[in-house]
Amino acid sequence: MRTASGWKDFEIVASGGGEKLERWGDVFLLRPDPQAIWSARFDFARYEKLNGKYTRSASGGGSWEVIKKMPDEWTIGYKDLKFLISPTNFKHTGLFPEQAVNWDVVSGIIKKGNTVLNLFGYTGGATVACAKAGAVVTHVDASKGMVEVCKRNCKLNNLPDTSVRFIVDDCIKFVEREIRRGKKYDAIIMDPPSFGRGANGEVWKIEEHLDYLVRKCCELLSDKPLFFLINSYTTGLQPTVMKNILATNLKKHAIIEAYEIGLPTNEGIVLPAGCSALATFKG
Repeated sequence: MRTASGWKDFEIVASGGGEKLERWGDVFLLRPDPQAIWSARFDFARYEKLNGKYTRSASGGGSWEVIKKMPDEWTIGYKDLKFLISPTNFKHTGLFPEQAVNWDVVSGIIKKGNTVLNLFGYTGGATVACAKAGAVVTHVDASKGMVEVCKRNCKLNNLPDTSVRFIVDDCIKFVEREIRRGKKYDAIIMDPPSFGRGANGEVWKIEEHLDYLVRKCCELLSDKPLFFLINSYTTGLQPTVMKNILATNLKKHAIIEAYEIGLPTNEGIVLPAGCSALATFKG
């Protein structure tokens, strides 16, 4: 397992009982986490610094309960990167901090002027990291709202307008069009959900569509590609499955690694937070 241990503005204070108690800058939040099925050391809801608690609804979705005054939006940093944080009705905060472990890896590979395609880009954590490293990034997400947040994150990091191209579109349809246009990218990142809908209602199911999307994306790789990174939060989709998908679709020789990613907690354990598969190319 690879852990994102370089955070100063984020930490998991405690975990267990299906929840995680987190610090985001100066704000403390309590959120559900299906992986944290071990016993909690104390009643997190009574934590004296707690600002907000997310509770799921029996009918689906959920809501935040404000325990102690907190802002609607604030900023945190990771090394030289900055990100907007804002709790949503889907329990998310606008950032997946465990992905910092992958930001570090790809930032070390990128050279100035390299082109990167970031699919299912969400609010742009990877987009900002790659652009800061010198890449020209095409950021694609079906949610206009998420793309707007990515734009704000890019401005927050003082990135030039020419460093990121923002696209609101269904990822599969966008990739198919890029192939017809003859476009090429030096690196590809994708962070697909288990289930989702495109900009025009297209249905995405990771078990049915991931292999096809990876196969089509391989056609977009340049003659001298850098890397192909897949992230997944889908329970039951093992790292080796993603490694096999890359191995069976890549036509170029690559070194492929597959691994769990996680976040260390103040209890001295690691909270699992999905898995990744990374193909890197030589020559």
